[in-house]
Amino acid sequence: MITETITGPGFDYSETQLMVAESAREFAEQHIRPFVMEWDEAQTFPAELFKKAGEMGFMGVLVPVEYGGSGLGYHEYISIIEEISKVDPSIGLSVAAHNSLCTNHILEFGNEEQKQRWLPKLATAEWLGAWGLTEHNTGSDAGGMATTAVQKGDNWVINGAKNFITHGKSGDIAVIIARTGEKGDSRGMTAFVIEKGTPGFSSGKKEDKLGMRASETAELVFDNCVVPDANRLGEIGEGFIQSMKVLDGGRISIGALSLGTAKGAYEAALKYSKERVQFGKPISKFQGISFKLADMATEIEAAELMVHKAAFLKNAGRSMTKMSAMSKMFASEVCVRVANEAVQIHGGYGYTKDFPVEKFYRDAKLCTIGEGTTEIQKVVIAKNILK
Repeated sequence: MITETITGPGFDYSETQLMVAESAREFAEQHIRPFVMEWDEAQTFPAELFKKAGEMGFMGVLVPVEYGGSGLGYHEYISIIEEISKVDPSIGLSVAAHNSLCTNHILEFGNEEQKQRWLPKLATAEWLGAWGLTEHNTGSDAGGMATTAVQKGDNWVINGAKNFITHGKSGDIAVIIARTGEKGDSRGMTAFVIEKGTPGFSSGKKEDKLGMRASETAELVFDNCVVPDANRLGEIGEGFIQSMKVLDGGRISIGALSLGTAKGAYEAALKYSKERVQFGKPISKFQGISFKLADMATEIEAAELMVHKAAFLKNAGRSMTKMSAMSKMFASEVCVRVANEAVQIHGGYGYTKDFPVEKFYRDAKLCTIGEGTTEIQKVVIAKNILK
């Protein structure tokens, strides 16, 4: 059952949140759980699953109804990501990336014609979205990107590559940031929307990953890729600033992903500790184990409050850069600690693929890296508290 959490003035879930969480839970149990290890072992990206998720309204959570979306807020969005991630974090990651990065960038910075053109396809998962900021030599240092866009008449010619892109191969549409000015200039980058099939736009290497193996991560390649100016999002030079705003919201989704992963690992450990008998009693009766469970439960509760506080600020249109960074950082680190302890509680069995904690342990680490490392979150937090 869902624990109580903050939704603004009170500490209760609204009826809508409970209903949304329940539908996400049922979806995960029916369509994801039976295939978790099969997808993980084979690194299968289950593209058809996301069409089903689109039918449920999970792929356009924040998109207004007039564009074919669910028209929900960030609390409901957290509930969906969390419930899916409790079963398979890699599917939670793909749902999060599609919603909060590609789709949300167009929602927040597209003009009316662009929203009408692309959002209905994204919100229903007719099209799967990708988002490209990171490059081979510029991870945290996005300002030093090498991918360029040069204006030629009514078109832009894009050259370069993007790395570690969720849905890099299977995505039907990508929002990418390219350099239109000098390296290192925060106003020297611009955002563009590129549809699959555009000449000069292709996919490169698919990454072979430690965890999150059912979520596709691949390279995007641009070789004299010609994009019309109508595909430019916002003003020339605003791409990096837009990206930082998109990542503010994206960090809430990684917080939710971390929360779901942590809860999945914790619930598995709690169940196992009650069933595993040593020295004539369940291991949960031993203080060494019960204290681990107490620490895990407490940290998850704290992370949940922080993630929902960030959501509350985002829904209210208030400044939330500091809170989103804090909640993402804390929840992701909690996620790694909880997954680690869940394996420890399982003992030798935790190191085998017969129990789910082995996969949670591998999946958890991505949460401290994706959409800004823990170290980058500290930079963001420090800047905000030292203003």
